[in-house]
Amino acid sequence: MAEGVRSTIDGTVATVTFDNPERHNAMNMDMEIAYGTLLRDLEQDPAVRAIVVTGAGNHFCPGADLGLLAGIPGAQDVGPHLDMVGHVQAAAFIGKPVVAAVNGGCAGLGFVIACTADVRFAAAGAKFATSFARRGLIAEYGLARLLPDLIGRGRATDLLLTGRTFTAEDALAYGLVQEVLPFDDLLSRANAYARELATYSAPRSMAVMKRQLRDEATLPLAESGKRATELMLESFTHPELAEGLASWSERRPPGFPPYPQ
Repeated sequence: MAEGVRSTIDGTVATVTFDNPERHNAMNMDMEIAYGTLLRDLEQDPAVRAIVVTGAGNHFCPGADLGLLAGIPGAQDVGPHLDMVGHVQAAAFIGKPVVAAVNGGCAGLGFVIACTADVRFAAAGAKFATSFARRGLIAEYGLARLLPDLIGRGRATDLLLTGRTFTAEDALAYGLVQEVLPFDDLLSRANAYARELATYSAPRSMAVMKRQLRDEATLPLAESGKRATELMLESFTHPELAEGLASWSERRPPGFPPYPQ
């Protein structure tokens, strides 16, 4: 456990939790590094097949610690900040599925982290905000690309320019989250979803599809089709296909190999 970020593993599902109660899980740079490092370590653990990200208590992550932001000097070397991009965006780039269980306040940097997850569930009444425009900042860490992909350009423009607060129920209507649940049911539902992925979906298939979704978003349809055909032919050479067909015909859960092995 790194200070402010902890992880647990239950069978094939890992849970990463932001835990900085004095700041409602607001993040400092050490927490950002710990988060990205943890996700990449879990990606390399063959026992882990899916990851849930959540916050301790009644908060997910309200963003960066504003007390630290207040002391930032005007002119800075961009290098150390560029290093943070990989940590904040880690969920989008690892090969394993990441499920965000947004249990409370989710804004700024925390909002970006939720958007980088593959699937999002939220507790009823949880509050969301991009916040950046109301702090004199810009759309950080690739959010200007992420958010339109998730909810469309018009809605993304609205949420970025206003920085307004909206609820989990609004987020469901916008398509940002997949389900809204009572607070007490949120984590169990997110874990059940992650466990279903871990049990029935081939780890190699999920890793390749995450890469397809990321890399083919701006390709012409014909080019996307060509790449998919190449990947499909490659998938015929791996053991997952035979096991997937056998488990289906035998009406049993598949025994897919880990990925990476």
